[in-house]
Amino acid sequence: MTKKYVTWLLFTFTITLMVIGAAIFSLTTGEAGISLGDIIPLLRSKEGMEYFILTEIRIPRLVLAFAVGGALSLSGAILQGILRNPLVEPYTLGISGGAAFGVALTIVLGLHLSIGMFFLPLAGFAGALSTIFLVSILGFLRGGIDINKMLLIGVMISFVASSSMMFLMAVTSTENLHGIIFWIMGSLDEPNRLLISITLYASIAGLMISYLFARPLNALRLGETKANHLGINSKTTIRILFLVASLLTGICVSVAGVIGFVGLVIPHLVRLIAGTDYRFLLIGSFLGGSLFLIISDVIARTIILPNELPIGVITGMAGGFLFIIVLNKFRNRKQHGV
Repeated sequence: MTKKYVTWLLFTFTITLMVIGAAIFSLTTGEAGISLGDIIPLLRSKEGMEYFILTEIRIPRLVLAFAVGGALSLSGAILQGILRNPLVEPYTLGISGGAAFGVALTIVLGLHLSIGMFFLPLAGFAGALSTIFLVSILGFLRGGIDINKMLLIGVMISFVASSSMMFLMAVTSTENLHGIIFWIMGSLDEPNRLLISITLYASIAGLMISYLFARPLNALRLGETKANHLGINSKTTIRILFLVASLLTGICVSVAGVIGFVGLVIPHLVRLIAGTDYRFLLIGSFLGGSLFLIISDVIARTIILPNELPIGVITGMAGGFLFIIVLNKFRNRKQHGV
């Protein structure tokens, strides 16, 4: 037991240092190079182009990458736990599809132009909430919880939302089409400080709330019946954690667009390194997701300077390769009886 805790502490300490290192790398890397020693003097001077780049571009992107990456990875770990399915990720239940349809409908109708750009993430969040409501009502029907039914409903809602969005894209103008596609690919280029703050506070609150259910999540790995025998109210636990994970995903998607693979790959990678105990897995997944998205953002905005790639392209490619590696590692462990 002591060895396990030492491993957890070492891994948490290491990944925390990696997040700090990635944050520094993010602040100093870009088309305009800024050295580490200049950051504090620039922030104190409050003048110059480099100060503007730091405070208006890089720091907001860094904070948003930390929050969104952590929240998506945390949501993936939670959903994989309560649904007991390793292939579940935050977007499996149709949340991203609902948000994408809400944004696409807003762009096609031009509501974001007449009401304001703040309406765009609100429309995405409304679409995500609609999906969460449908999956919750139909999946938790009559007081019971049918996990397979929830997954099927989520997948079907995702297909319907995607098809509806494709219809909108087919009948809209080229300008609107470009806006929809760019949003679908994901971006951390969000200038609104209020939205960034909401995302950051929501992600931290989600981590704190979910950690209160670390032991029930460990019990649910044995199945609902055995968890109930251990004194865990499995129905209440699943409902609360499903709501937390869904709301976190809805907030992230509405602010940053669809950023795939973070919630699928990172929890698997953390399990491979440090085990399946949710007392550690939740924190490890959060920090791992933040690290992955910070690095992905740096790559996205520097790999084809002076242009920028959508971050969803980077996370999709890197996440796909990582997932293949993780699956092979798991298979090798099983073959060797580890």
